[in-house]
Amino acid sequence: MTRTREFLPAAAAGSVTLGELTVNRMGFGAMRITGPGIFGPPEDPDECIRVLRSCIDLGINFIDTADSYGPNVSEELIAKALHPYPEGLVIGTKAGFTRSGPDAWELDCNPKRLRKQLEGSLKRLKLDRIDLWQLHRIDDKYPAEDQFAMLADFVREGKVRYVGLSEVTVKDIQAARKVVPIVSVQNRYNIVDRDSEEVVDYCLEEKIAFLPWYPLGAGLRVKGAKKVRNLDEVARRLGATKMQVALAWVLRRSPVMLVIPGTSKVDHLEENVAAASLELSPHDLEELNA
Repeated sequence: MTRTREFLPAAAAGSVTLGELTVNRMGFGAMRITGPGIFGPPEDPDECIRVLRSCIDLGINFIDTADSYGPNVSEELIAKALHPYPEGLVIGTKAGFTRSGPDAWELDCNPKRLRKQLEGSLKRLKLDRIDLWQLHRIDDKYPAEDQFAMLADFVREGKVRYVGLSEVTVKDIQAARKVVPIVSVQNRYNIVDRDSEEVVDYCLEEKIAFLPWYPLGAGLRVKGAKKVRNLDEVARRLGATKMQVALAWVLRRSPVMLVIPGTSKVDHLEENVAAASLELSPHDLEELNA
């Protein structure tokens, strides 16, 4: 029997809103469908195409990317794999960084350059309007108000539907909202790295989607850390991987969480999406929060 969209695996995480758009809270981050150091093409482009198409088969209807992933490679692969896009798919992209080589990230949010980046993303993604366009960072070399004003211009021009921010404080979000509505915030956050707790709580209060990047976290590999030991124990008890438990914990942290784990392998994608239906008991949560 064919499963309806409501019963696809990613839907088990529930949904969240981005403005007037509704997406499943289990999304996909497309940073890893690039070469080493997030630079150049991936080693296996065909497998990355399969990953993107499997996202749709699994019920993922939000994909997060950026023009700097590759650069350009991630956006181009998304269009190659999925255009014309299935109904209900929301693609969010970001701008602000330039790339000179593997693992090299240079911030440049000159408002004129942001416009050039937007035009490039529209062309590569084969879109007339981007549903969610996010400022990768606020660049302190230019007035923040000018960067926010450029985002507002993009919305007024009809080239962007909604705007989001990345790696910001509550004060940053409040300042931006005086200029342009903000529907999403993307900060680093996971079971070990919880520096953005205040931002998570603010997003819940204001009904802003929170996209935790690096949701699995390098911190999970820190041997001997108490949280990692507890994570291992809960995973063993549930018969799950510790990465699945880490994703389930993030989803339980707040109803505005929209997780975006990334991978370049179909089997890893399926493993991540399975976390959408992983149930954590009050005892599990107490242990993970200790």
